[in-house]
Amino acid sequence: MKSQILHILEKNNRVISGDTIGAALGISRVSVWKHIRELQESDYKIIVTSKGYQLVDTTDTPFPWEISGRESKVHYFPELGSTMDIAREMARKGCPHFTVVVAGRQTRGRGRLKREWCSLEGGLYFTLVLRPKISPIFSARLIFCASLTLAHLLNKRFSVPAQVKWPNDILVRGRKISGMLSEMEAEGDRVTFVNIGIGINVNNDLSFQADRAISLREILKKSVSRKELLSMFLDAFENRVEQKNLDHVVSEWKQYTTTLNRKIRIVTQDEVSEGLAKDVDENGTLILELADGSVKKIVHGDCFHLG
Repeated sequence: MKSQILHILEKNNRVISGDTIGAALGISRVSVWKHIRELQESDYKIIVTSKGYQLVDTTDTPFPWEISGRESKVHYFPELGSTMDIAREMARKGCPHFTVVVAGRQTRGRGRLKREWCSLEGGLYFTLVLRPKISPIFSARLIFCASLTLAHLLNKRFSVPAQVKWPNDILVRGRKISGMLSEMEAEGDRVTFVNIGIGINVNNDLSFQADRAISLREILKKSVSRKELLSMFLDAFENRVEQKNLDHVVSEWKQYTTTLNRKIRIVTQDEVSEGLAKDVDENGTLILELADGSVKKIVHGDCFHLG
């Protein structure tokens, strides 16, 4: 209902009476007033006069009603410990495919190897719950599909030269603009759910780590709409996932990679490996050539470029 009220106010760009809005939506004038009050409390600037309501300014917060066609599946929280934790709970309780948990900020955002992901206001932090009908062995293709989708979107829609670093970071001019995490649960040979957590530096202040990270606002010299970016990504990613053919995802991902054919260090909880990144196979496994010429296959880990 809020989405429809906003649409009416935006379309008319003038004072619209509560009776007119109510008649258009089949609700009472009192109900219209209650929704207007809730929108005002959510930082929408709506003027209230004796003749009705006029929208003066909107908010960039990715509320469910701002993500057209996905209102019932988007769950927004001003602050969370981690979107991954809430999404896991929802997935185990049976939430539908392509449920999205979004946070304005996170107090316990996570990166790989339990590192903290700085999640200040102005960034975009969300976790997707996916229920693909695939074998667990192919689940890694989904996060490669997500990083490919985001890199492609940044390049094509924003002219931002985004590249992917194995396994799933997005870099711009060597600085991190996005990171992703995934977790999976399965029963036998079928995936129950795959959750993909994504953090994107959009309008957040990164001056304290300017040598390592970068935001869209810094690159473009202007603020970017988080709700529009989220909507565009979800549409593009769902289109790829619903094609039900992930066989070529990694080969497409390689077109954007900045990892292959360079010396790297891979850190896992158990060991550190260094060598030349030779290839990534169809399921996302890194093929690393060690100093003695032997080849090592690495499924997961934190990657550092050495040259």
